[in-house]
Amino acid sequence: MKASLSNPADYSASVPECSAQPEWFTVPFEYAGLRLDQALARLLPQHSRSRLQGWLRDGRIVIEGICRADAKHKIWGGEKIRVEPAPDSQGEPDAAEDIALDILYEDGDILVINKPAGLVVHPGTGNRQGTMLNALLHHAPRLAEIPRAGIVHRLDKETSGLLVVASSLEAQTDLVRQLQSRTVKRHYLALVHGVVERDGTVDAPIGRHPTQRVKMTVVAADRHGRGKEARTHYLVRERFAQSSLLECRLETGRTHQIRVHMAAIKHPLVGDTVYGKRGVSSVEPSLKTFPRQALHAWRLALLHPRSQLELSWEAPLPDDFATLLGALREPS
Repeated sequence: MKASLSNPADYSASVPECSAQPEWFTVPFEYAGLRLDQALARLLPQHSRSRLQGWLRDGRIVIEGICRADAKHKIWGGEKIRVEPAPDSQGEPDAAEDIALDILYEDGDILVINKPAGLVVHPGTGNRQGTMLNALLHHAPRLAEIPRAGIVHRLDKETSGLLVVASSLEAQTDLVRQLQSRTVKRHYLALVHGVVERDGTVDAPIGRHPTQRVKMTVVAADRHGRGKEARTHYLVRERFAQSSLLECRLETGRTHQIRVHMAAIKHPLVGDTVYGKRGVSSVEPSLKTFPRQALHAWRLALLHPRSQLELSWEAPLPDDFATLLGALREPS
């Protein structure tokens, strides 16, 4: 329930400048006893807890009559709270670009996209154009109002397959929470070097490589958080003379998780020049010449943010991957 104060300007000096319009909220009395961060999560469910906590730390959330309140502040009910959203990015906004998107599903809450190999998902340093985010802003300009244009998870540039994008703040927050609670189901098809004898699970923490900062690696978890829990389940779908087609299911979602885990069990992905250089004895020409990591996000299932019904999608293998499998299936 929103409320206006007789003189809200009295509190403007305590909040950093921001182009977003501040709003005032009155905390319902039934929230009495909650911590401030818990009350904010209920008042503003369209925003993630991490975003609200960041605004609180930055002084963008102010309780009337209190100079500075932290997340653990106890709520009595009836307090008036000023919220001034922060800009989601600094500098020049990302540009909309007319780049084709293969959209498998779209409604007012989500889009499901079949990303081709070679398309970067999100702009980075020195790479501000030609990304999926730029394409999304052209397809749906309203996404400019949502952090990262609604992107909640990523695929590597050379990985193909399914991604979900949120079309509203509420949907984005819901999808992030689903990813955190592991109710989003992501299945990949991966062609790896070597003959994998049986199904299995790789349960090994992943962190930044200690000397090669562009790489991830299996790192023991410790109190400094250098290794984060990571778990990949895999099923053998097909075996070839010098390679295996696996179905991998992510239980967690660490950077390069499948690539790191497969390399850790001595079955690196075909075409992976970052994690697959060592321990590969294959001489099959089609495996040596495949120009990217053979990884495809094949199946995606989630609870729809509005209806909470489970929806699922499948994306067929792209032509290059299908052609490679066809060559491997031909009798020698």
